[in-house]
Amino acid sequence: MVNMDKLRRHLSGDVEENRGIVDELWDATSLSWETRIKGFIGCFVLGVVLSILGSCFLWIPGGGLTLFAVFYTFGNLLSLGSTCFLMGPINQIKKMFNETRWIATLVMIVCFALTLMAALWWHNAALALIFCVLQFLAMTWYSISYIPYARNAVKGCLSACIN
Repeated sequence: MVNMDKLRRHLSGDVEENRGIVDELWDATSLSWETRIKGFIGCFVLGVVLSILGSCFLWIPGGGLTLFAVFYTFGNLLSLGSTCFLMGPINQIKKMFNETRWIATLVMIVCFALTLMAALWWHNAALALIFCVLQFLAMTWYSISYIPYARNAVKGCLSACIN
């Protein structure tokens, strides 16, 4: 596919003489739209499966909470990372840290780290569970930032429920 594009450009006279190694590497490693969709779906489904599997581990006596925290967190990371297939990792990071999302992104990343620390190093089940809940809330707030006016609707619903 890439070679055909190069041949087409060459034959049409649209050859760029000053193409650098980065341009050549970019052309060789770019994914087709079909591959991007497959990567997104595969990564997202695997993330959901890990999160659900982690929820099942929650009820195992002993180390179940640790397994829950680890599987749930890695499932969320995979689900979040799946969007890199659609928009690319650089664009994803730019969008994550833009003006409307940077706080939710920061809270989400901190909760990922704190959940794993509470489960693996501190062995504190209550903290791991609290950080998982905060992780869920931060991911939800982050995710709805992509839907126009969704945050305003959620704020309106919450203020109506409180008042």
